[in-house]
Amino acid sequence: MNPISRRIIVATLPLVAIGLAAAARAQGSPSSNTGATLFQNVRIFDGKGASLSASSNVLVRGNIIERISTEPIAADPGVSVIAGNGRTLMPGLIDAHWHAMLIRPNPAQAIAGDVGYNNIAAAVEATDTLMRGFTTVRDVGGPVFGLKAAIDAGLVAGPRIYPSGAMITVTSGHGDFRQLSELPRTIGGMLSRMEQIGGSVVADSPDEVRVRVREQLMQGASQIKLTAGGGVSSPFSPIDVSTFTELELRAAVEAADNWGTYVTVHAFTPAAIQRAIAAGVKCIEHGFLMDDATAKLIAEKGIWLSTQPLPEELREGFPPGSVQRAKADEVWPGIARSYELARKYKIKTAWGTDVLFSAALARQQGAILASLARWYTPAEALTMATSTNAELLALSGKRNPYPGKLGLVEQGALADLLLVDGNPLDNIGLLADPAKNFKIIMKDGIIYKDALAR
Repeated sequence: MNPISRRIIVATLPLVAIGLAAAARAQGSPSSNTGATLFQNVRIFDGKGASLSASSNVLVRGNIIERISTEPIAADPGVSVIAGNGRTLMPGLIDAHWHAMLIRPNPAQAIAGDVGYNNIAAAVEATDTLMRGFTTVRDVGGPVFGLKAAIDAGLVAGPRIYPSGAMITVTSGHGDFRQLSELPRTIGGMLSRMEQIGGSVVADSPDEVRVRVREQLMQGASQIKLTAGGGVSSPFSPIDVSTFTELELRAAVEAADNWGTYVTVHAFTPAAIQRAIAAGVKCIEHGFLMDDATAKLIAEKGIWLSTQPLPEELREGFPPGSVQRAKADEVWPGIARSYELARKYKIKTAWGTDVLFSAALARQQGAILASLARWYTPAEALTMATSTNAELLALSGKRNPYPGKLGLVEQGALADLLLVDGNPLDNIGLLADPAKNFKIIMKDGIIYKDALAR
């Protein structure tokens, strides 16, 4: 393919996503659902309480929870009635750190593989994600705009996606997957393969940062993701390195703020975190190597910490002796410490998984959430994965692709609901087996799974 043809295709991708979104509006997206469903005799975890409600009835009309009552609610003609029989009704789960395009492929496939295949694989994974009870994800890096549009159009079953678009990085930063043979980079020259497909983009000055941020916003980003420090999976990105200068970070914050949304950054070390906070960043991803003073600063400034109880299997997935494995061994001991500091200073903490390149680990999404029991009660963990994560999503302001209340079971909230066989406040391990324990999965008022015998 010649360079002109390649640039035409790359430039056309956002138009394809816009076209799919327009088709959704024309054909009737899930948000235009006008049916009604009545859940009878359910006990409610509302997304924020420490206990279940008394036996209740919940009426969903269209995509909104219309009424909740401990008294009987009459089922009008045409209303679908679901007998809860004392099961738990709770909000759909939210994963605040997800990479929808980077679950099924391995690293080589993600960078150099067939784009069509990768998109189909991501669509299949999106359906599996929804079937695990995750009705919303915040995607913090990857070419996900087309997948989001297809889900919103009803072409594919999947979660709501809050997209960041391409991760923005610097030369040699986390997310720069070029090989040494591809250097030097010519400013304004050919894009790397990862940049062509929208996985990540390199920006080495405040002006370049502004351009790259605005490109993601133009395509529909709900928030912006930068990599402010070194990362594990990138080959030329030492953990201790701080990447963007404060001026570069400020350029991103300013551009995002002009659009009414926010910047989140990948950062492990105190230096990377503190620089990002000084630049006006509102959310830190990971923070695994932060110290006591940095945790205190996060809390005092009201910054969000979006962190993850990464499983050992993810660390062990990097080949022994590899650069990535050595960096993972450096980072993993800090996970427990970061949660301890988050609790100590009452940091606003969101939960996510950050699963990469492993469909098998993605199937443990609920189990990874349940592993928060090391530091939190089941109610605290479930609150984090529902209403707390929804608060973080709302930081996107008018760039919010799904305006409305998420992560709650209350009147007027969006109807993303799970009917659970058992009480997850007593046994959070129920989330580890969604195929068995989630009897109803509803997103936007539409039932995607119904495993109740009628």
